[in-house]
Amino acid sequence: MKTKKVFLLFGASGNLGNTAVEYFLDQDYDHYYFFTRKMFELKTTKKYDMISISDMTKEENVAQAFQSIVLEKESNYFLFSAIGAYIGGEAIAETKYSDFMKMLNINLSTSFLLSKYFSKLVQNTNGGSICFTSAKSSLYPEENRGAYNISKNAVNVLVKTLALEGKRFNLSANAVAPYVIDSAENREWVEDKSLLVSSSEICQMVQSLFKNYKTVTGNIIELPGSIG
Repeated sequence: MKTKKVFLLFGASGNLGNTAVEYFLDQDYDHYYFFTRKMFELKTTKKYDMISISDMTKEENVAQAFQSIVLEKESNYFLFSAIGAYIGGEAIAETKYSDFMKMLNINLSTSFLLSKYFSKLVQNTNGGSICFTSAKSSLYPEENRGAYNISKNAVNVLVKTLALEGKRFNLSANAVAPYVIDSAENREWVEDKSLLVSSSEICQMVQSLFKNYKTVTGNIIELPGSIG
């Protein structure tokens, strides 16, 4: 009997999230859960639930979101988080503390909460995998991006820790680390377009990690730019 595969996407209404919805609907999953702040319509014959979720830096909201997921002990679960935000352009000495905390809350706190509740879920299933969106600059520090890079580097440590803990119950954890995601907003300020990474390339890498989830874990996958 084929093991059922369930796909979870958080941040479904963002630039990366929109691409992820279309891409993963074409993959071999039996059921989908799309978590989003902005509801939208889908034209698909696939089985899915679209769930509205508000501020994910609050634990009660994340806990409520996971309560909407049907737990099936013989199924495998795969979670991709397309959530993230960027604030940069200032040295640490000029960065507002409120902006620093915003980066930590959006990029790290949400990832921690997803890790916590997804770990609880997978412990009662056949296993699964989680993948976060990190950043290449989290691995190679750059000036004037301190708050952002620190928050993403912390996500990397979270991934490696979760990978170690997850071995006990068949959970793998990884992250993809593009330098700059190709979007209309980013194209306005990025002069060297070769630094951009398309959302579809990110999704392809995430899918590869999910296909090999039993053997690939604890990795921060750098995605070099490829768009001319």
